[in-house]
Amino acid sequence: IDDDVYAIEMPYHAPDSNAIYTALNFAKAEHHDSDFERTLTTPGFFEDAEDPEEVENFPWPDPAEHIPTEECRQLIDKVPEDYAIMGVIWSAHFQDTCAAFGMETALVNMLINPELYRAVDDRIVDFYLKANKIFYEATLGKLDAVLIGNDMGSHRGLMISPEQVREFVIPGTKRLIEQAKSYGLKVIYHSCGSIEPVIDDLIEAGVDVVHPIQALAKDMDVPHLKEKFSGRASFCGGVDAQDLLVHGTPKQVYDKVVEIRQHLPTGLIVSPSHEAILSDIDPANIEALFQGTHAEI
Repeated sequence: IDDDVYAIEMPYHAPDSNAIYTALNFAKAEHHDSDFERTLTTPGFFEDAEDPEEVENFPWPDPAEHIPTEECRQLIDKVPEDYAIMGVIWSAHFQDTCAAFGMETALVNMLINPELYRAVDDRIVDFYLKANKIFYEATLGKLDAVLIGNDMGSHRGLMISPEQVREFVIPGTKRLIEQAKSYGLKVIYHSCGSIEPVIDDLIEAGVDVVHPIQALAKDMDVPHLKEKFSGRASFCGGVDAQDLLVHGTPKQVYDKVVEIRQHLPTGLIVSPSHEAILSDIDPANIEALFQGTHAEI
């Protein structure tokens, strides 16, 4: 398989987390039955908080104690030649803020106690800014791009209103993007689902590539995205991983990839409409995806 991008996830090792995307474990102990799984609907540490001053009550970890710089360097030094290197840093502050309260409480606080919501979100963004700086400095000059993620879309639309995204999500995201840009990095922004109403806002915040184009979600089809955003950002994804890659034939996959490339001859990174190739996809369809990527059009 002749691919082009090599992903490296920021290493993170702590007693209660072995991944940067679970570094902030806000679940209350009595509700946290697994070290490997959690849900945003689980009651969070700040479920009963009322005052922004309570934000410091959480035992915030120091990323400097849990991100080994030598491991960062070793990971990037092992990348084969001729690959673009993408650092996977996640920095999912919206998801983490929802987990900090519990999803329902977080959404309610957006309306009745926005100062408290922002205080927690700001503290989470501060954590990621410090973590990311450690990673950037350890890999200085070797990364090409970073992947930042915040799942805020459902199949039919955003989980919150566009106005709430602009008020509560974009400010923190912009701080993370500005930091990445200060290191000369391209920013790939991940959100599953239908996020079309706020792609403009993401582009204005500095996003270079929108990922993953969940092909069957509302208003996320490639022709529509090209018509609305052509020339302003690149797109990564578009090859449906919900139905086509799982149930389709290799020829159907090949034809769809060629069709997507015809709509977006430039500004496209071909990949499944997910952040990974999952185990329910036939290897023959994976091969067809890459064959379609390299076909002449």
